[in-house]
Amino acid sequence: MSVTTDLTPPTSPRSLPEPRAVLTLLKPITWFPPMWAYLCGAVSAGVSPAGHWVAVILGVILAGPIVCGMSQAANDWCDRHVDAINEPHRPIPSGRIPGRWGLWIALIMSGFAALVGTALGPWGFGATLVAIAAAWAYSVEPIRLKRSGWWGPGLVGLSYESLPWFTGAAVLSMGAPSWPVIIVALLYGIGAHGIMTLNDFKALEGDRQMGVNSLPVTLGPERAAKLACVVMAIPQLIVFVLLYGVWDRPWHGLAIAVSLIAQLYAMQVLLRDPKGRAPWYNGVGVTLYVSGMMVTAFAVRTLEAWP
Repeated sequence: MSVTTDLTPPTSPRSLPEPRAVLTLLKPITWFPPMWAYLCGAVSAGVSPAGHWVAVILGVILAGPIVCGMSQAANDWCDRHVDAINEPHRPIPSGRIPGRWGLWIALIMSGFAALVGTALGPWGFGATLVAIAAAWAYSVEPIRLKRSGWWGPGLVGLSYESLPWFTGAAVLSMGAPSWPVIIVALLYGIGAHGIMTLNDFKALEGDRQMGVNSLPVTLGPERAAKLACVVMAIPQLIVFVLLYGVWDRPWHGLAIAVSLIAQLYAMQVLLRDPKGRAPWYNGVGVTLYVSGMMVTAFAVRTLEAWP
């Protein structure tokens, strides 16, 4: 599978990447979701962190700066032609990361991620390999699942939320997580599809020109925003039902309900101007979403088995 395209990176007088541009390429702001999800998984495992701090800290670093950072570098390399339209100031199209350095950084970090993953045992190593494969499948030709408004956000949501949650729980429990943990990790990963759809609003024009069929492109901003809201809300509603009515965790369930009600209000604000309000919602609504993840993690950590 080739990881290059026929397009030639922009010429630049630089021969080495600008250090600050490398950090920009790795997009630290994107590291939080998988790091947080890994912590949720560690909490939900129901295992005392005493004696497991190395696995917790190393897993958080692996999920965020290493794997997520690698995925951002791979995406920027494969997206350099789109970024030249949407964000020409980005490190690669601006020439601050010259030649094929963007590709080398992504490949080196892929290998480094796999190496670090071995320190987390078979579950951590296997999950790391899945995460690396998912990152390249999202961005690289000829697979490039990013072209699909359905498959692309779905893959990212599962990779950012479900996979690290599962991994954190598996690493600390040194085995397969319980079914409640797997179910809530999957639900929050599915809900993150909506978050990823809102994130696509910022690249609307470039995606339209380059044939990336994101939902904002194919459905239009209004319909895409409505669908994103539904996709975010339904999994959380299911989590509430499970906690309140099935797993006998009523207080945790009520906390999820309060969070969801607040999100529904924020969604009304979003839908008045989907394109303009998407960044605002990513700050307000997503904060409520991820807070509910940790509440749920504490709720299921004491569940022995289910049903």
